[in-house]
Amino acid sequence: MAPSINISWLISIQFLVLVVKINGAKIPAIIVFGDSSVDAGNNNYIPTVARSNFQPYGRDFNGGRPTGRFSNGKITTDFISEAFGLKKTVPAYLDPSYRLSDFATGVTFASAATGYDNATSDVLSVIPLWKQLEYYKNYQKELRAYLGERKANDVISHALYMISVGTNDFLENYYTIPGRSSEYDIEEYENFLVGIAGRFTEKLYQLGARKISLGGLPPWGACHWREPGI
Repeated sequence: MAPSINISWLISIQFLVLVVKINGAKIPAIIVFGDSSVDAGNNNYIPTVARSNFQPYGRDFNGGRPTGRFSNGKITTDFISEAFGLKKTVPAYLDPSYRLSDFATGVTFASAATGYDNATSDVLSVIPLWKQLEYYKNYQKELRAYLGERKANDVISHALYMISVGTNDFLENYYTIPGRSSEYDIEEYENFLVGIAGRFTEKLYQLGARKISLGGLPPWGACHWREPGI
């Protein structure tokens, strides 16, 4: 799975938070799509080995418990939510311990080990990006039933949408298993993924999203992480 923090993305979002606060813009909710960098526990509720529901994950989280976040504590989107004056954490959509009232100010549909490419999500049987979008469509219906059409549409149009995905398409897919590497050279595969990202963003826009952050990929050569307990 991808490292938990993309530093350049976090710095960019911190700048966005500052600009939004200065301009007095309203951010009523944080809505998240992506991989392990922003999964808050969705993979705990699907049949996959790509989970972090064991220690030492979560050792610095409230109560020192693993939550399904690939982190010792909070993840980037949690800090961003808190910075906007919303909840201190962004809950996972599939976590049954949360209600729609919790999701009204933020929710993540992210799934660790997924990618833009559907073939990437197949590697460890996780939630593909298209399925995350289907969850979001259901969320919109639920939100309108809970808040009413007008208020829900206001949340949808003013929310900050965050997308953090793509590393697994290379580390878990292209450079690891045969398939895409025999179909595309690296530049062609990059363009293939860019096309998916563009279409995904367009679909979000068509569904009412207006503030969309599409995170870039970290410099893999500078990445280092260890297996839990090592």
